Amino acid sequence: MTTKPTAKKYRIRREDVAASLDTPERPEVAVDPGAEARADSEMDAAMRSADAKSSRRVALKPSMKDAIRGTETAEPEADTPSEDTPVKTAESPEKKPAKGKAAGKSGGKGKKLDPDSDAAILAEGLTGRQLRIARRVANRHGLEPANDLEAVRMLRKKGIDPFTRETILDLARDPNRVQLPDTIPNTEVPSPQVHTEADVAREVRKIQQEIVSRRRKRFLLLAARVMLFVFLPTFLAGYYFFKVATPMFATHSEFVIQQAEPSAGAGGLGGMFSGTMLATTQDAVAVQSYLTSREAMLRLDEDLGFRTHFASESIDPLQRLEPNASYEDAFAIYKKRVKISFDPTEGIVRMEVIAADPETSKAFSEALLSYAEEQVDHLTQRLRADQMQGARESYEDAEAMVRDAQTRVLDLQQARGVLSADLEVTSLMSQISALEVEMNTEKLRLQELLENAQPNPSRVSILEGNVQRLDALIRDLRSQMTQGGNEGASLARISGELVIAEADLQTRQLMLSQSLQQLEMARIEANRQVRYLSTSVSPIAPDEASYPRSLENTFLAFLVFAGLYLLVSLTASILREQVSG
Repeated sequence: MTTKPTAKKYRIRREDVAASLDTPERPEVAVDPGAEARADSEMDAAMRSADAKSSRRVALKPSMKDAIRGTETAEPEADTPSEDTPVKTAESPEKKPAKGKAAGKSGGKGKKLDPDSDAAILAEGLTGRQLRIARRVANRHGLEPANDLEAVRMLRKKGIDPFTRETILDLARDPNRVQLPDTIPNTEVPSPQVHTEADVAREVRKIQQEIVSRRRKRFLLLAARVMLFVFLPTFLAGYYFFKVATPMFATHSEFVIQQAEPSAGAGGLGGMFSGTMLATTQDAVAVQSYLTSREAMLRLDEDLGFRTHFASESIDPLQRLEPNASYEDAFAIYKKRVKISFDPTEGIVRMEVIAADPETSKAFSEALLSYAEEQVDHLTQRLRADQMQGARESYEDAEAMVRDAQTRVLDLQQARGVLSADLEVTSLMSQISALEVEMNTEKLRLQELLENAQPNPSRVSILEGNVQRLDALIRDLRSQMTQGGNEGASLARISGELVIAEADLQTRQLMLSQSLQQLEMARIEANRQVRYLSTSVSPIAPDEASYPRSLENTFLAFLVFAGLYLLVSLTASILREQVSG
């Protein structure tokens, strides 16, 4: 398709076109003046009617758009000439005498105009726009006309009507083009009705009313949907919270798990973090898990009748527990009514127990605190028992070994007849020393006698006998120390056995003292491992219901229903757009 070029509006006068033509004059043909005048008038009327219809059809749409937007379009000036209006040179007062003269002249000669002549083409009353279209069509068909009239003439010689617009169907019927499947022809014809300004205004008002009605209908439908899916559920939820729901009483309590203070000698990281919340964090988490477990719920049910309380008829149906409900249903109610939280920064465990009456809520809270204290004691009981048991067994073994060593020493003393080997050795050594001194004295006296020229034989023999007896006695004493006699083992052996037994006894005694020290340390460590549950906030029965929080719950229900409606609406609109697109 070719884009229509924009051109300035101007009129082409027949005289100017005829004067600008350099074609040689052709012999005039005699024509009937009446027939030519009638043909000119019929052609002008047809062209004017066609141009008027097209201008009205084109001008109708913007006027309707402006009217819908609420703006008034100014009426077109009646005196403004249109580009599509044919050049009325035949009706102008200046051309009438010339036309009459030409008619008289041609009538006088009795000749007819040539249909391909410039005068005959000019007589058709073509507009400047039509002449430009003819020239563009000629250029598109490969022709090179000198002017617009020649373009019309050359196209007519080739059998082409330059003033008939080509459609897509005409292009499809071109034998030189690739043939495509035929489309359904448009059978609609232009409406013969001529719309006036009143009709346009009436149509605009009708369209505006339809738009307003459609918008009102959509708004009413939107309001109905919002009322049905948002406000009505919110109203029902608010009615339940304000009128139907059973008041619930909450008892608050706080406790902390503490550890015994470390000893002054404790050092390292253990002494640094002992007694702080870091040392009891695991215990606090374990207690929290226990209080929210099924075991705690079962104990509370056995002691105070948890299931019976929440199955009472005084509780509304939505919060009531069925009489024959399972433990899972009861545990679900338990998790909603018993809330445990742990603050790791402060090490405090907070507990909130909710019941239908204040006294029951307080009783439940106190029972759970006692369960928590028992659980704390149970957590460290095994550790303390293991530590004490090991130390005690070690001490008992050391004590038994000391007893055995002492018994062995006693048996040796009784069997050898020696109370102390050291004393026996000392006694023998002292006797040997005394005998050696006496023997030396006798030897000196004997030497003195032998130095005389004539010693007394009797005295010499006496002294020699004494020396020999003393020497034999010393040897006998020495043999008792190293060699065993008929009575038993030697004193050296007895002394060695006693020394070994006494050394073993001393070792066992040292081990006993160490075991005793370990036992004391284990007892101290066990005392340090003891955990204490200290209640910082004791449970007190409330005098006013804490639940339900009617206003907050109603507003939360409104937000939930509004969010769900918005989510569903957006999803539906997106799906509708995807399907329609």
